[in-house]
Amino acid sequence: MIDTKRIQLLAQSVLETEAEAILKLRPKINESFVEACQLLLACKGRIIVTGIGKSGHIANKIAATLASTGSPAFFLHPSEASHGDIGVITKKDVVIALSNSGNTEEIVAILPIIKLLGVPLISITGNPNSTLAKMANINLDASVTKEACPLGLAPTSSTTAALALGDALAVVLIEMRGFTPEDFALSHPGGTLGKRLLLRVDSLIRTGDAIPIVKKDTPLSEALIEITNKRMGMTCVINDEGALTGIFTDGDLRRVIDKGLDIHNTKISEIMTTSCKTISLGILAVEAVQIMEQYQITTLVVTDKNNSPIGVVHMHDLLKSGLI
Repeated sequence: MIDTKRIQLLAQSVLETEAEAILKLRPKINESFVEACQLLLACKGRIIVTGIGKSGHIANKIAATLASTGSPAFFLHPSEASHGDIGVITKKDVVIALSNSGNTEEIVAILPIIKLLGVPLISITGNPNSTLAKMANINLDASVTKEACPLGLAPTSSTTAALALGDALAVVLIEMRGFTPEDFALSHPGGTLGKRLLLRVDSLIRTGDAIPIVKKDTPLSEALIEITNKRMGMTCVINDEGALTGIFTDGDLRRVIDKGLDIHNTKISEIMTTSCKTISLGILAVEAVQIMEQYQITTLVVTDKNNSPIGVVHMHDLLKSGLI
């Protein structure tokens, strides 16, 4: 029988132990940490993060966080480095090496080459007296009192502490670089934030023959055919010069039916909506969404400087883009 209480207590213990390990890092944020941040900020090349085993997974994540927040970085596997990949390191780079013991064979093996190249080395270790810590220009102490694993064997608190230190480095560099949400969006063009800050209506609008358009003297019956064919639930209405004078939507049609108007003898100009909302090319797609939500409409006509319709964006297009 599953002991529910025991499971809950064990899980809570893990969280408490790892949280305590992170909090114990606070007094270790000293001059060495500041120097590490300054060294990384001054880096003219790339930040190369290395580690093996569980530390390797943490190193990979730290490199990814740095790269996505304005600090060019990538992960280098120490075993591959010993077999040629160390050639990617240049004198303009900075290396961050992770090892809980600080004596990991694969890491120690590449240290002489890093030192020979004269590349600055920052270590994150759980043993400040280890080989890696002593050979590094700067060592960040990520030692923990105990692992959260009840056996005291599986890297848990130690990897959490190393990850937290890596996050602390990345976040401080964000501030030091003046990294903005717009900069973040450029690194995440496929994410929701990237789309909100970068995606413009230009890539979403329907143009050319896909735009539903009729002239103002068109009978309602013909306008309905245009609406049906273009499948946008509306049509633009233009004058003889091609300028937008109004739109007619499915909602307008319901009101026409209620009035019992003759669809064959009623001109679209008599029943169209003249106070329609329009936008220009170049505006952010998120702004288009806000306008639609504010006025409770599902389409927006894009017009040029002559007020001629050059495109239409539909809420469905915005939904398909993943923006909302």
